[in-house]
Amino acid sequence: MSEQKTKPENVFRSRNFRLVYFGALVSDLGAVLYSFAVSFYILEISANNAFLQGLYLAVCGAALLVSTPFGGVLGDRFNKAKIMFICDYLKGGMILLAVAGMLWMKQPAAHIAILFMIGILGNIVSGIFSPAASALLPHIVAEEKLQQANAYYSIKNALQNIFGIVLAGIMYSALPVTILFCVVGVCYLISGLSEMFIRYQHVPGGEKLTLRIVFGDMGEGMKYLRTQKAIMAMMGAILFINFFSTPIYGNFIPYFVKTDIAGASSYLFDNILTPELWSSVFNVLFGISSLIGSVILSSRETEKNIGRKTAFRVCDMAGLMIMLSVAYWFLIARNSSLNLFLILFCLAICLTGFLLAFVNIPLNTTLMRVVDRNMLSKVSGIISVLSQGLTPIASVLAGVILQWSGSAVLLMACSLGLAVSALSLLLNKDIRTI
Repeated sequence: MSEQKTKPENVFRSRNFRLVYFGALVSDLGAVLYSFAVSFYILEISANNAFLQGLYLAVCGAALLVSTPFGGVLGDRFNKAKIMFICDYLKGGMILLAVAGMLWMKQPAAHIAILFMIGILGNIVSGIFSPAASALLPHIVAEEKLQQANAYYSIKNALQNIFGIVLAGIMYSALPVTILFCVVGVCYLISGLSEMFIRYQHVPGGEKLTLRIVFGDMGEGMKYLRTQKAIMAMMGAILFINFFSTPIYGNFIPYFVKTDIAGASSYLFDNILTPELWSSVFNVLFGISSLIGSVILSSRETEKNIGRKTAFRVCDMAGLMIMLSVAYWFLIARNSSLNLFLILFCLAICLTGFLLAFVNIPLNTTLMRVVDRNMLSKVSGIISVLSQGLTPIASVLAGVILQWSGSAVLLMACSLGLAVSALSLLLNKDIRTI
C-alpha cells in the first residue's frame, strides 16, 4: 500500500486530461504555424518594414490584454470547456475567412489590412480562451499531479518548438501562405472538436451576468491579489522582464534572419538551410532544451520555496542576454564573423530554454496550488495583464529601434533592462515566501 502512494497514477490516465492535452497540442501547433508565417510574411510584403511588424505585434498584444480580464470573469462563471471549444471554433472560422479575403484581394496592402484585422479579433478571442484554459487543470487533475501535468504541457510546447517550427519553415518555403493559413484554421477546428467532450463538475453562477458584475468580479480579483504580496511582487518583476525579453524573440529574430543572414554572401550550412529555416533551428534548439528541463521536472516532487530559485534563474538568463549582445556588437555589427555568432546564439538559446522550464513550470504549479479554485480564472486573467501589460509598447519601440538604429542597439537595451529587472526580483524580500 505504501508503495502505491509513492507511485501515483500517471496524469494521462485521466480521460479529461487526454482530451485537453490533445486539443492544446493541435491548436498550439496551429498557433506556431500562424505566428511563424505572419512574422515573415509581413516583412516579405512590406520590404522588411520592421516598424510595421512591431506595430502588428503591438496591436495584437493590446487586444489580448484588453480582453483577458473579461475572459477571467467568464471563466469563473461559465463552463470552462465550453468557453474553450467555442473560442477555438471562432478562431478557426476567422482564419479560414481571412484566407478567402486574401484570395479575393491580391494587393499586399489588402493582405496587411486583413492580417491586422484577424490578429486583433483572434487575440480578443484568445484573451477569453486563455484564463479558462489556465484554470481548468485544477478541476480535472489532482493537486499532487499538477506539477506533472504542467511539465507535460511544457514538454508539448517544447516538442512543438522542435517539430512545429521546422514544419512551419518548410511549409512557408514550399507552399503559398494561404494554404498554410488553411492548415492553421483546420487545426483550431479539430481542437474545438476534442474539447467538446471534456466533462467536469461545474456549478453555474446564480446571477445574470451584467457589466456591473463583470467589473465587480475584476475588482474582487484585484482585491484578492493585493493580499498576496509575494505573487504581486513576482508579477511586477515579470512585467518588466517580459517588456525587455519579448522584443528579442518577437522582433529581433525575424529581422536578424531577413537582414543579417539573408543579406550575407554566405553563412553556416547555407547549402542546406534557407535563412527562414535558421529561425526554425533557433526554435528547435529552444524546444529541445525546454524539453529536457520539462522531462526532469515531470518526474520530480513539486518544488517548494520557488521565489529565490526563480530569481536566480532569471538572473542567469539576463547574464546570457548581456553576453549575446556583446557578441553581436563585435561579430555582426563589425562584420567579423556571422558564423561564430550563429553558434553562440544557438548555445544561448539552448541554455535559456532549459532555464525557462525551471521558471515557468514551478511558478504555474504554485499559482494553481495557492489560489482559490473559484477565483483562479479571474486571477489568471489579471496576472496575465499584470505580467504582459507592457509588451505591446515593447513591440512598437523595438520596431522603431530596429528601423532607425539597428539590432545592436536593441539587443543592448533589452539585455541591460532585463538585468536590472532580474536583480530587482532577486532583492525583493516578499518573493521568499512562495
